[in-house]
Amino acid sequence: MGNAIAIVPARGGSKGIPGKNIKPFLGLPLVAHSVKAAQAAETVSHVIVSSDDEAILETARSHGAIGLLRPAEISGDEASSEAVILHALEGLEICASAETIVMLQCTSPLTTPEEIDLVVRERERLEADTAFSVVEVHVFLWEVAADGTGLGINHDATKPRQRRQDRPRQFRETGAIYAFYREGFRAAGQRFFGKSVPVILPNATEIDLDTPRDWLTLEAYASALVGREP
Repeated sequence: MGNAIAIVPARGGSKGIPGKNIKPFLGLPLVAHSVKAAQAAETVSHVIVSSDDEAILETARSHGAIGLLRPAEISGDEASSEAVILHALEGLEICASAETIVMLQCTSPLTTPEEIDLVVRERERLEADTAFSVVEVHVFLWEVAADGTGLGINHDATKPRQRRQDRPRQFRETGAIYAFYREGFRAAGQRFFGKSVPVILPNATEIDLDTPRDWLTLEAYASALVGREP
């Protein structure tokens, strides 16, 4: 068993998908997927779910997590994930023994134990303050000026379009996994501080669960993956 503590912020309110965090995804409450992945990770010793919603906490506890009721002042739309993590660090003694704190996003139900272990171990191997999951992207990003003109962000639109293999590698933060050096995080109060290293997840899925369409798309994709498993 590892020495990292996993914390899953799971607020009760959800405008895009009502009751999202306990809505069944492939037959299992959404928050339970993160709990089970963290429990199966070799680097993680305990899993904490922080919520303002008793139904979420009950669901988390029924799947073996520690449920932590958060106060109202860090439960609204404007509350940061960092505030939730700091509350857990101050309120639970088990966090004091962990060198690494892992924050997991429960809206990434396809996160695997191996991916969690990879991010934690890369933080330790590279002696980083923060390690976080990313995926490689090949998109062309634009801004739109006040007059409607398109402005290239990660490319020069005045030059011939580069082939993908000729462009510098770029990465998108998935938001699924963050691993922090505990004491550094407590002092900084934010997820990026000191030395921050991106950890590439080659098989991660780039679908955020923000709308009912996202849910249907990701669940269909996950169902297809399950169907291909030996």
